[in-house]
Amino acid sequence: MKPLLFTGLLSVLLPVLSGCSAVEPWDRGRLAHDVMAWDIDPLKASLDNHIHHSKEGSSGGGAAAGGGCGCN
Repeated sequence: MKPLLFTGLLSVLLPVLSGCSAVEPWDRGRLAHDVMAWDIDPLKASLDNHIHHSKEGSSGGGAAAGGGCGCN
């Protein structure tokens, strides 16, 4: 049973520890490019979030009140 536990722990920790790396200063400009952003258009993402939360009937953990109708 112990070899199985060790193998399972190793298979979880090895990818986690190998994913850590330092970013060199000359590579930061490439990583800060618009293509690397989660949402390219922040206004569209904000509107999409508002529509999603209005239809779901929740505010996503914020302090805004309102129902599912979208008429906050």
